[in-house]
Amino acid sequence: MPFEIDIGADLDEVVCRAPASHIDEIASILKSDERTSFKYLRLLCVVDYEEEEAAFDVVYHLYSLEHQHKMVLKARILAADPRLPTVTTVWRGADWYEREMHDLFGVEFLGHPDLRTLILPDGFEGFPGRKSFPLHDYDEF
Repeated sequence: MPFEIDIGADLDEVVCRAPASHIDEIASILKSDERTSFKYLRLLCVVDYEEEEAAFDVVYHLYSLEHQHKMVLKARILAADPRLPTVTTVWRGADWYEREMHDLFGVEFLGHPDLRTLILPDGFEGFPGRKSFPLHDYDEF
C-alpha cells in the first residue's frame, strides 16, 4: 500500500486512523472487501482539536450488516486547510453528512456533487461547529 494506517481499539469498536488523502480509497476497500463488508455508514462527524494542534478529525462510523460488527475510521486534517476526498462515491448516505460538516466546520469534501449549504441560512458567515466560533449571550448555568 502507498500509505500507512494505524489500527487500534476504543471501547467496543475497532479504530482505524488513515491518511486523509486516501480516505475514499480506504472506504471503498472497507465496503467492498467481503471480510469487512462495511456497507452502512452510520454517522460522519468532525472533532475540533483547536487547543492541541489546530486540526480536525473527520470520523466515519461504519457498520457491517452482514457480519454485525462496527468500526470507526478517522482521518486528520489541518484546520488551516480542511480538505479531503468525498466518500459519496462509496456511501450515497454520506451526501448530507458531508454537507452538514461543510456548513458547521468548513471542511471541503473534494469531488462532492453538491456542497451547497444544508442547515445554515444563506449568507451565514463563519463555522459554528468550530471551537473558535464566538458564542454570544451564553451564560453557564
